[in-house]
Amino acid sequence: MLERRFIPRFWKQFVAIAILVWLNACKSLGPNTLFRSSSPHEQYERSLKDAKLDQTALGADWVAAADRAMRDSVRISVPHRESGYFSASKPFAVGYRLNSKRGDRFYIQVDIQGMKDAQVFIDVFDLSGREPDRIVSAKADTNRLVWETRRSGAHLIRIQPELLRGGSYTISITREPVLSFPVKDRDSRSISSYFGAPRDGGRRTHEGVDIFAPRGTPLLASVDGIISGVGVNRLGGNVVWLSDVKRNLRLYYAHLDKQLVREGQQVSVGDTIGTVGNTGNARNTAPHLHFGVYQFSEGAVDPLPFVRLGSGPARQPLLSESRLGDSVRVSVTRAVVRQSPKPDAPVLQELPRSFAFTVLGGTAEWLRVELPGELTGYVSSTVIEPVDKPIRRLPIAGPTNLLEAATSQAAIVETLPGGMAVDVLGVVEDFQLVRSPNGQTGWVLRATQ
Repeated sequence: MLERRFIPRFWKQFVAIAILVWLNACKSLGPNTLFRSSSPHEQYERSLKDAKLDQTALGADWVAAADRAMRDSVRISVPHRESGYFSASKPFAVGYRLNSKRGDRFYIQVDIQGMKDAQVFIDVFDLSGREPDRIVSAKADTNRLVWETRRSGAHLIRIQPELLRGGSYTISITREPVLSFPVKDRDSRSISSYFGAPRDGGRRTHEGVDIFAPRGTPLLASVDGIISGVGVNRLGGNVVWLSDVKRNLRLYYAHLDKQLVREGQQVSVGDTIGTVGNTGNARNTAPHLHFGVYQFSEGAVDPLPFVRLGSGPARQPLLSESRLGDSVRVSVTRAVVRQSPKPDAPVLQELPRSFAFTVLGGTAEWLRVELPGELTGYVSSTVIEPVDKPIRRLPIAGPTNLLEAATSQAAIVETLPGGMAVDVLGVVEDFQLVRSPNGQTGWVLRATQ
């Protein structure tokens, strides 16, 4: 705990740090930001409006796709990677929803195939408020984004290419801790006492984590920062405070055997600031570091997300690029569309046998699909088959429109004459996917039978 007698000693330094914190906060992205620059996505959308392209069907569809990705996003857990496909003729956007904790650092990489010099927009939104709040965006000239979570909760990553661009992409999302681990040659598996555990018979709670290591083990600076306190107190014994102005944090090292830094000293990640001991109220326990994280103006926060092991690389087997954009159908009596690419994820919809859809992306095991009503989700690759082999033959009694999509408002591909028969490849509600004798595929109403 921060002793009262330390406050006067650090007052001048605290004021200086507070000013830097305020200036840093002004530059951050959030709902109460004083200065907030527009994202590349917003700038591009504004250019469409300036050119009146938002009033065209294609421009309006691009804006609508961006909004829809915010609502109809799929849920993922990290690490995650998958392939995706988008057509140059149909504006596209996809949202990936995930839960994150303060102290997480995410690495988002989008690799594009088939689009030379194409711009792809990557934006991250905080979903904790009434409306999504954009908190960070990738620069216009890169398809990579590093994002640190400042507030635990649900977040959404939106990916959208510019207009008239078609091709495929692979997205990879991994997680690492924001802070470097504070004990040499140890990691979060050495933690044995956690934040919030009762202390002194329940009169207080543990405001940190305990990391056990042999006496004398070097303690390392977890960030580039300034040593804002070196002293002794009743609970912590020999302690060191390290201020991280960039993130508005103070890191607390307690029970040290030796303190090897001085107040006001600048340190870099990995510098030795002391050694493991059991001073203070830890004199009757094995040597360990009590490590705390304190948010300016807020107090103690759970240090575990800041130092826990990273997720490692994403290893999901990727879907073959040749299958992206393919039409497939359900091969079993009943298939389910799930919210996430996991067998225990919530079910969004059930699909009957022969239900047809297009593969928009996913992995070798889970296909990401879009259903009528623009519902997106994942279907197991074990319950689908190609639509090449016909289900049955359908006689056409009279002239029938072959449609581009399974909706009565879709464009007409061609008009089929009466007296012919077509191959039925799949079904979607009141429509059937058919192939004409000349090899043209499209949709017809069931009433044409």
